[in-house]
Amino acid sequence: MTPQQALAEIAFRLERELAPSFKVKAFRRAAGVIDGQGAHELEARIADGRLKRTKGIGDSTYLVIRQAADGAVPDYLQKIRDRAEPGSGPGDDLHGLAAALRGDLHTHTEWSDGTTPLSVMLEAARSLGRDYLAVTDHSPDLKIANGLTAERLAEQLDEIDALRRGQAEEPGAPHLLAGIEVDILEDGSLDQEPALLDRLDVVVASVHSKLRADRATMTKRMLSAIENPRTNILGHCTGRLVQGSRGTRPPSEFDAEAVFAACAEHGVAVEINSRPERQDPPDDLLALARDAGCLFSIDSDAHAPGHQGFLPLGAARAEAAGIPAERILTTWPLPRLQEWLSDV
Repeated sequence: MTPQQALAEIAFRLERELAPSFKVKAFRRAAGVIDGQGAHELEARIADGRLKRTKGIGDSTYLVIRQAADGAVPDYLQKIRDRAEPGSGPGDDLHGLAAALRGDLHTHTEWSDGTTPLSVMLEAARSLGRDYLAVTDHSPDLKIANGLTAERLAEQLDEIDALRRGQAEEPGAPHLLAGIEVDILEDGSLDQEPALLDRLDVVVASVHSKLRADRATMTKRMLSAIENPRTNILGHCTGRLVQGSRGTRPPSEFDAEAVFAACAEHGVAVEINSRPERQDPPDDLLALARDAGCLFSIDSDAHAPGHQGFLPLGAARAEAAGIPAERILTTWPLPRLQEWLSDV
């Protein structure tokens, strides 16, 4: 592997472990410093001491670069690989339902509250062997997450178009899908201009506010969004948090039977959110949605490249719930997925 690849994989695996951001940034910054430097140039800079004196290169990142340049797997990387969960990183073997997953339909970039550019998220998807990746940054009402105004979403769509043109020259690159995680507002409407939603490939609709509303109010709100023909996926339906730095949060209360029956009727997939702090829906609601005949989408809700490695966690929950791969959108080949998205 190249030093650049070693640094990127370390950053990815640290993100997958939910390591402190300063650690991740050190390795991504070092990868940026040496980006574009060929093997001979890098070896010369190591040999004459210039690399060690370069701003953005610390002791740990320098050692990783030097060991990778010498043709070895850096000690730092090997240590992370040894403690990693199987199937959580680039090149890892996957089994069961996790091996059947072809893509991810819920990810975030620095356009909203993600940590990296869209291109870096796309490269991580490539390293994991994904066939497609949807970028679904937040909508304007979620100001705390730097949600995209209509103007900014239009600008992002221009960037997506440019990246897609570049993909035409890169065989094997994951197909980039334009999407949004749109807030379900208190009246059940979707928080973005309808004309812009119509330009997107995929719309994930989620509740992010007034999560403690009463059962009847929340049910009405969710049903309104599910009945909206622009909604493709119902994101993290209970909004619960079961662990992590943000603490815990109980699930929202709503008529799950009515909500999942509506999802099945209107062709809206129920998201199985793979983030370890969410694990949403809970097991009992996952079984209820299965019995209601719902489709599902196993997604990472990634806010950093390494978070895309969460998908096997969602796959394990779906497998335990007895959900067949045929009913999971993210196991479908891209043409079938695109046909479904255009029809619903």
